[in-house]
Amino acid sequence: MSGRLRFGIVGAGGIAHSYAQAFEQTRGATLAAVAELRPDVASAFAEGFACAHYPSHEAMARDAQLDAIIVCTPPASHPDICLYFLGKGIPVLCEKPLSIESGSARRMVEAAARAGVKFTMASKFRYVDDVLRAKGIVTSGILGDIVLFENAFTARVDMVDRWNSKPDISGGGVLIDNGTHSVDLMRYFLGPLADVQVVEGKRSQGLEVEETVRIFVRSASGVLGSIDLSWSINKELESYINIYGSQGTISVGWRESKYRQHSARDWVVFGRGYNKLQAFASQIDNFVGAIRGEEPLRVSAEDALASVEAVEAAYAALRDPRWVTVGRGPEPAP
Repeated sequence: MSGRLRFGIVGAGGIAHSYAQAFEQTRGATLAAVAELRPDVASAFAEGFACAHYPSHEAMARDAQLDAIIVCTPPASHPDICLYFLGKGIPVLCEKPLSIESGSARRMVEAAARAGVKFTMASKFRYVDDVLRAKGIVTSGILGDIVLFENAFTARVDMVDRWNSKPDISGGGVLIDNGTHSVDLMRYFLGPLADVQVVEGKRSQGLEVEETVRIFVRSASGVLGSIDLSWSINKELESYINIYGSQGTISVGWRESKYRQHSARDWVVFGRGYNKLQAFASQIDNFVGAIRGEEPLRVSAEDALASVEAVEAAYAALRDPRWVTVGRGPEPAP
């Protein structure tokens, strides 16, 4: 394909606006159309970003002559929309989580393989420059054997009236919403995940779903991970990833990223923090490059499926936490 690829977006909510802004920084793509069920929202979005608008994704597919699609609707709708476009041979970038359960996620991955079209899940943190640099530092071995991975995504957000807290369309609460990023990041740094345990905290907003959880994960290589997720508190941390090795530590932060080897006195700053617009633009550019056959997808369809499976396992662990009573002591021998 030559020239800039024509993209369509399904859904015109907040995340779609982030993508629309990112198109202004991309090298090989342009936003051509949006599909949105709400006429006033569709019209305002189209006017703001100078694109066509359609009342449904089917109408957009029929009339807009698109090269690729970004799906920005709530998770329960992802399988039907993605399968529709994949069936037409149109590459799809689907917002996270890919699906609310692994069966439908697997059907999407298989459909993309049968059609021979590119299919990926949005995972913006994999496209943050500091995260890429941190992966290189960890891979280099200068931190020694990795022992512990820590991640935290916590912010006080009123979720009472947001779809993210409606389990029939979101698939759950903060675990599937923010945790999808967490498990994908842990897999990115450490490889396949083996075991998971989850503990839920207090629900202060009165939601149907979990608002605060702590996840313990063990990678297949034996590295322990600890993940804190919350819509109800803000831990006000400077970093969202900390990785501890036998020879050093690395911290990926919101405003600065740095590492220090145990043999050195000072920290080495290697990044200037999280840039959302840069991450979204890089994600689109990678998708365009993959469609053109110029580079591999940074998040493969298999990566996307693995993230759904990890979150699914975490919910199973949440339902069966198996606490052990402190001070009870061992059972006497018969």
